[in-house]
Amino acid sequence: MQVQDSIEVSIICVNWNSVDYLMECLPTIYEFTRNVKFEVIIVDNASPDGKAELLKERFPEISLIKSSKNLGFAGANNLGFLHSSGKYILFLNPDTKLINPAIEIMLRQMLTLPDAGIVGCKLLNGDLSVQTSCIMRFPRILNQFVQAEYLRLKFPRLWGIGPLFSDEPAPAPAEAISGACMLVRRKVFEGIGMFSEDYFMYAEDLDLCYKAIHAGFRNYYVGEATIIHYAGKSSAPVWQTVMKLKSELRFCAKHYGRLYERIFRIALAANAIVRLPLIAALSLLKTDPQTKMSLASSSEKWMIVIKTLFIPLPPTEAFGKDTSDCCETRV
Repeated sequence: MQVQDSIEVSIICVNWNSVDYLMECLPTIYEFTRNVKFEVIIVDNASPDGKAELLKERFPEISLIKSSKNLGFAGANNLGFLHSSGKYILFLNPDTKLINPAIEIMLRQMLTLPDAGIVGCKLLNGDLSVQTSCIMRFPRILNQFVQAEYLRLKFPRLWGIGPLFSDEPAPAPAEAISGACMLVRRKVFEGIGMFSEDYFMYAEDLDLCYKAIHAGFRNYYVGEATIIHYAGKSSAPVWQTVMKLKSELRFCAKHYGRLYERIFRIALAANAIVRLPLIAALSLLKTDPQTKMSLASSSEKWMIVIKTLFIPLPPTEAFGKDTSDCCETRV
């Protein structure tokens, strides 16, 4: 697709049974993005609900691309990119809502940062609490072994997420930012090979950020730009856990080597083995039904982690192909 000078930003959303979310998302794009020339491209990822045409009826100005098969998150976004014409590309989850001129703010900051590869924003939960996944570190043995949301919130600077809780308006460098909302220069995205389709879902954002850094760019978090992200509402939690772990293992094998990936497995298994008895002990001590339910869910998650770690990583060409469910709304 030839880049048109009139289009500054191409906004790409991947739809998988998420029309209801997009019906709320799209109006906020038009409401808060008045000083930027943009286009909206919706890629329907073979949604079984068949509701994608409703978007075209409600918003006739959008481009609707229908894939005959589920391409996964990376593949569908790449397809949308091939139909785009903007100098900048915004990959935006459908389960989001703008609550300020986030797109304009991110673009303005990117224009002041010649070394910027990818720019992300502040993501809020539905209750307006901050999602700590706005800023991420690349998967490594140490940070995965001691991974705990409590520790991330207690010592945010140690985890590289200090900017999430700062009022500093200046962009903050980050290893990786969430794929739920990432603004990328067109030339950068093309130059680093677009999203890697080695990943069916999850970790493709980490992979893209990793490639950007190794190509000599920096990734930035812009806290002034704020978006609500409902995060992973259309995938089953068990499926999410399995796919996320497989993708992280794929990332480690691809970028650090197979030996590192095997050690990474061992560290995660040890982490799970330590956590499970602690969760069981807490469950015996707690009487609050909601707490017990949360602990049961956590126990199930770590059991799934252990089972998944004993499954060999499939070859790239088979990765994710046996899944019957895929959505673009992620944590």
